[in-house]
Amino acid sequence: MPRFALKVEYHGKPFAGWQRQKDQPSVQGAIEAALARLEPGEHTIAAAGRTDTGVHALGQVAHCDLAKDWDPFRLSEALNYHLKPDPVAIVDCARVDDGWHARFSAVERQYLFRILIRRAPATHDAGQVWQLSHDLDANAMQEAASHLVGNHDFTTFRSSICQAASPVKTLDELRVERVQGFSGPEIHFHVRARSFLHNQVRSFVGTLERVGAGAWDPADVKAALDARDRAACGPVCPGHGLYLARVGYPDDPFA
Repeated sequence: MPRFALKVEYHGKPFAGWQRQKDQPSVQGAIEAALARLEPGEHTIAAAGRTDTGVHALGQVAHCDLAKDWDPFRLSEALNYHLKPDPVAIVDCARVDDGWHARFSAVERQYLFRILIRRAPATHDAGQVWQLSHDLDANAMQEAASHLVGNHDFTTFRSSICQAASPVKTLDELRVERVQGFSGPEIHFHVRARSFLHNQVRSFVGTLERVGAGAWDPADVKAALDARDRAACGPVCPGHGLYLARVGYPDDPFA
């Protein structure tokens, strides 16, 4: 059966996450239903990562096996037609080898987290940013973030329901930048690693926000990391400011 890689963009608000669920809408379920409109029967797709409720994607990657050897462009166009009106789009599609796997072939995941700083309620960005009315010190947050980069035991920043075999991960990048958006100043967090623990990025951002607000010192983040204790973590921020931005592969199927 021909295998196809799909680059997927979606707005996470209507969905209970990526993974198919019996009684709730999911991104996986929406795409599988669209596939069934093209080739009747059950379809199971695999993704590079399972995003949580409300989390968005700019570059999620999944793969599917189909009976017909579709032209990739026509497949993406047909899927986008049947995905309407769900806020899900197939932005690219490529034919890949049978052994290629969206999750296991990936060597890197990149996430973006957006904080909007303004007092007036967000309108156009509602549900796509974590909105705060108080300002944040991006330099202090970057100083604190430097303690998290590298190979560490991230038990402190791991959800209690995380199913990963080990809390030890290598964080390749955690970059904090202040940008001027059209709706107001934003703080962007760029996070990059081969793989992540459950709620790891949201735990990072919630903790670093406390530093930016002046409630924690940058050194407190290192102390929290060294504690290897979930109770030492700062608040976990909401999911609607988080985006799966990119998935990296040794040979990019969409190049």
